Amino acid sequence: MQGFDPKFKDFPDYIIGITKEIWEDRGMATLHDYYAPDVAVRMPGSVSRGNAGVIGATMATLAEFPDRTLLGEDVIWSGTPEEGMLSSHRIMSTATHLGDGVFGKATGTKLTYRILADCHAKNNAIDDEWLIRDNGAVVRQMGWDPKDFARDLIAREGGHEACVKPFTPANDIDGPYKGTGNDNAWGQRHADLLTSMMDADMAAIKRHYNRAVQSEYPGGATGHSWDPVERFWMSLRASLPSAKFTIHHQIGRDDPNMPPRSAIRWSLHGKHDGWGALGAPTGADLYVLGISHAEWGELIGGDIRLRREWTLFDETAIWKQILLHTGEL
Repeated sequence: MQGFDPKFKDFPDYIIGITKEIWEDRGMATLHDYYAPDVAVRMPGSVSRGNAGVIGATMATLAEFPDRTLLGEDVIWSGTPEEGMLSSHRIMSTATHLGDGVFGKATGTKLTYRILADCHAKNNAIDDEWLIRDNGAVVRQMGWDPKDFARDLIAREGGHEACVKPFTPANDIDGPYKGTGNDNAWGQRHADLLTSMMDADMAAIKRHYNRAVQSEYPGGATGHSWDPVERFWMSLRASLPSAKFTIHHQIGRDDPNMPPRSAIRWSLHGKHDGWGALGAPTGADLYVLGISHAEWGELIGGDIRLRREWTLFDETAIWKQILLHTGEL
């Protein structure tokens, strides 16, 4: 891996290794090396530039969740060490809410939730990042409804005018990574499937998902078979029927001793003008940033199906956008 510390065997080892080193081994100071000084970081709830902000946010999170673990489930990646590499990293995190912070007064609640993070790295440093934490799962485990949490967060941040604004194209920042992934067939298969569903072809679910598919969706929702998949994608699209669906990045991989996998970063941008997962239409202009991972295979010879799916967006950031539009307190 040209330009990277030789202690890392490959790119997944780098991504999983620095994550553990920073968070669990308390190597926050290594962020000066592992994150570029002007790194661009986009989360559904905020946008920031610079590793000083990353260091501050990391310490704040560890003060609130001091026993947090970040278990790397997969790294789906593209690129080369010379040109730069993009990892789509899927993490299962455990933590106990032992300190006061963004999620309110310490509750002692034990949490389990996922994160999906797209990170671009070159010369041993991350310089561009898109990160989605399943805040819907976090707040539900603490007894909150995501809408109520978003309302409370707006108040704690100083109200509608002063609060931290969610990530949208209007406040996006420019980063060094301009790539769109690779041209692997599994990534294209995944992109075509998502596009079909967003074009209202929900029959694509039974055509392309295995009947025993396991799905993992926002709010920590685990499903089995076709019905949870249809309810999730249908209710999301029903809330935003006229919104523009865009695929920003797609990766497919065929790795030894691993199933074929794919990772897609996508968005829905438009009016909340339909009844669905977000309740009564409000007319709010919403930006939903999503990341999806998939595993593919042939349980029956010649019949390729999506066998496991993970999709995340941040429900609390969506509700924050709605509440900022309606002015609801």
